[in-house]
Amino acid sequence: MKQSAPTVVAVTTDSPASRAGLCVGDEVRSINGVSPRDIIEWRLLADDAEVDLEIVRGGIEMILEVRKRDGETLGAEVSSALFDRVRTCDNHCAFCFIYQLPPGMRRSLYLKDDDYRLSFLYGNFTTLTRFTEADLERVVTEGLSPLNVSIHATDPSVRSEMLRNPRGGMSLRWLRQLLNHGITVNGQLVVCPGVNDGPILEDTMIGILDRYPDLNSVAVVPLGISRYNTESAMRAHTRAEAEAVVDLVARWQDVFMSVLGRRMVFAADEYYLMAERPFPEGEEYEGFGMHEDGIGMARTFEWEFTGRLEVPTGPQSGFFAWVDGAPAEGYRAVRNPAGDTGLRDHGSAVPVALGRRSAPDGAPVGVLTGTYGARVIGPLIDSLGRPDVRVIVVPNDHFGGNTGVTGLMVGTDISRVLEGEPVGHRYLVPDVCLSEGRFLDGLTVDDLPRTVEVVPTDGIALRRALGR
Repeated sequence: MKQSAPTVVAVTTDSPASRAGLCVGDEVRSINGVSPRDIIEWRLLADDAEVDLEIVRGGIEMILEVRKRDGETLGAEVSSALFDRVRTCDNHCAFCFIYQLPPGMRRSLYLKDDDYRLSFLYGNFTTLTRFTEADLERVVTEGLSPLNVSIHATDPSVRSEMLRNPRGGMSLRWLRQLLNHGITVNGQLVVCPGVNDGPILEDTMIGILDRYPDLNSVAVVPLGISRYNTESAMRAHTRAEAEAVVDLVARWQDVFMSVLGRRMVFAADEYYLMAERPFPEGEEYEGFGMHEDGIGMARTFEWEFTGRLEVPTGPQSGFFAWVDGAPAEGYRAVRNPAGDTGLRDHGSAVPVALGRRSAPDGAPVGVLTGTYGARVIGPLIDSLGRPDVRVIVVPNDHFGGNTGVTGLMVGTDISRVLEGEPVGHRYLVPDVCLSEGRFLDGLTVDDLPRTVEVVPTDGIALRRALGR
């Protein structure tokens, strides 16, 4: 597999790396004679007290000797998480959102990955169709847990057909092996109407209880459709179909609770919005462990906004929270929109401070959000009884279809809406729709026709921005 040397993009002042003479721009060819394949190996190799770095600087090869305490961080950040080639996906799922992206977006957004390392590092979902014995050995040996696995159906023939891959059915044997070795695994079911809902979804629940009861959790999320969809069999849920999914999940939560002592399976927030049902009580989400997958995000936002939670329930940083050498652009900074099928907080992972005010104190405030987000935030804003604060809905014409999540709002759609809004008001934009300072269509906040304030995507930040 082709491998490139990681490039140093930041060196911490007075760190072991700094004292050894490592500089920004250096290419690290090896650590103690081993060329790391990814940031995971980087972390393990750099843990030693004596670290010899083989680097290339300006075309000149040299060795830097780093001496530090056991476990002391090296103090250097590199440009990417994987140094070899990303393992791309060889499935051809009709429901894949990447096939539904509009043309002309950033090239990286069209990459389909199926790499278990990105599942561990970023929380991506893998189908395991390219998983191998060597991968299993590494996951178990290095304790790469948790992992996220796309299940979709436990019936082998149904899963193979959905993935359009003959290995689709048999690859779930790796899921069983991961669980056998104590790896924490979160599952996901993308439900496609007329494909894996109804009796097949019921059968999948039976299969999970029978064969994978040690899964950590299972997220049930609806199919996302853009206006660029070319698969005639793929369509949005009707309200009745969404109600059926909500009812099925509730019924099976009772079964799992009685057998396993926990609910196991949870429906995404969108299902309750589509079914026009109230969200479950917060306690029913069992700690909001699946927050990043759109499970309980609306309820946590409410709790944050009303003061019941004083610490935001944001992305769980996992590996990148403690790894020395993690990509400097931040956790999940280049998240692919194909993973966004719900109200997910998958945008900029770098905390964004409140931006400069777009208007003087006391000016009317407009909170920009997607169509789904408006149905969550709207009642909270109304409860304030403040005529100076309003929700501004941004319909997603860029992607079209049933795309209504705030994280997929783009600059062109926001610009179109702001053109009709008054000058002199304050406009708040959630940071979830920005990645490395850009919207998915490549625009920045400076390209918008009104000055906006970027605020973190949580209820506490919105409450503070509104002066509560």
